[in-house]
Amino acid sequence: MFKKIEIWILYLTIIISIFLVLGYGVLVRQGIEGTTSTGNFSIKFLTDPAVYIARLPERFLKNIGNDQRVNDPWDNQRYFWQNKTAFTGDPLDNETYLLLSRYEESLGEFIVELIDLRTFKVEHTWNPDIKLINSMVDTSNPEFALLNVDRTEDRYRIWHPYLNPDGSLIFHGAATPLIKIGYCGELLWQNQEERFHHAIEVNSDGDIWVASHMYPYGSMEKYVGNEVESYLDDAVTKVSQDGKIIYTKSVSELFIENGLKNRLFNSPPRSDPIHLNDIEEVEEDGEYWKKGDIFLSLRNQSMILLYRPSTNKILWIGEGPFFAQHDVDILNDHQISIYNNNFLETNLGWDTGFADGYNEMIIYDFSTDEFSNYLEEAVADQEIITANQGLAQILSNGDLYMEETYYSRALYFNADGALKWEYVNITPEGNVYPIAWTRILFEAEDIAMIKELIRSKTCDN
Repeated sequence: MFKKIEIWILYLTIIISIFLVLGYGVLVRQGIEGTTSTGNFSIKFLTDPAVYIARLPERFLKNIGNDQRVNDPWDNQRYFWQNKTAFTGDPLDNETYLLLSRYEESLGEFIVELIDLRTFKVEHTWNPDIKLINSMVDTSNPEFALLNVDRTEDRYRIWHPYLNPDGSLIFHGAATPLIKIGYCGELLWQNQEERFHHAIEVNSDGDIWVASHMYPYGSMEKYVGNEVESYLDDAVTKVSQDGKIIYTKSVSELFIENGLKNRLFNSPPRSDPIHLNDIEEVEEDGEYWKKGDIFLSLRNQSMILLYRPSTNKILWIGEGPFFAQHDVDILNDHQISIYNNNFLETNLGWDTGFADGYNEMIIYDFSTDEFSNYLEEAVADQEIITANQGLAQILSNGDLYMEETYYSRALYFNADGALKWEYVNITPEGNVYPIAWTRILFEAEDIAMIKELIRSKTCDN
């Protein structure tokens, strides 16, 4: 009798186990496909943990050896990851340079290279000592408490480096101090008053425009509390060439003072409602702006602002055929360009969002109040789909440079739309590693500066 009971218990255990496995599989499938809710009914509290557990082996395998690697067997393989060399295509005829920030596998860290695009030859390399630089940061400051966890030398990405005439570089590591190093990599200064992030732009006076996370929150504390990371209050920040902050303005305060408070605190609540990713200063008076005005690109508002710091007034709110955009540039006295990521946040899919088509280069004309799409077919043919980040530059001759950051690719189009060359940060073994906001240098003053640096500067190492 007891043996029969034991057999039935065994059968029952097997049946229950099968149903549990099948049920778990259903939860994982539903979680990945996003079919987890209808109306007010939701089973995400079951599906989200199930998917997370199911993907633990993937996370483990991806982090074996090097967690900077972009391509791996678990991800969709982009077609250009089959390239045999980093550069493919034809060099340029006109003297132009690329300031390339990339992860170098052999060193296990990021470096910055100055590349002559007529030959694809590396003319100079910067390799800052990030371990030393980080050791000088006050990690008792709660803003930098995790610096030596999240921004160790092998994880630190050198973002959007800017090259000064003396060969020095200005950069940050995304939510790190702002740093200036010399031509040979020596630390000149670092500003750790705030955490700096995204694009770095320098005006004609040499002042540095860069976004920062403002903390403590000041007047915003009554709305968002006082914990680090509970709210990202992006600030418009100007820094001098000797590393001193000479202007800062909370974008949250800017919104409230200009009647846009509803844009910050609508439903559902967001800890990052702004996401400032680019600041561009107007250098000359014109019909639509004045010298000293600035354009701001706010990713999570899908909005471009024209703001006048001298009066604290928003002059123009740009919303249109773009989503989660990056990199606003002033083209002339009546046009701006916008890198349109075309990324929609939805309740579908593992990443809760997707690119609605491909990235685009949008031009807005103030004189006609119209948007247009620059080299639309040529860009679409290359299937550029970085969900976040990304940057682009329309050169004075009409050529177009674009960076598809998430997939470690840069592209150069002729003015007629023909793809001139393509770059992928790929090793001979086929491993793809990150790039972090490159910079195309093509103006006459850029060329003269680089020629002088190459002629006059040397490094012992």
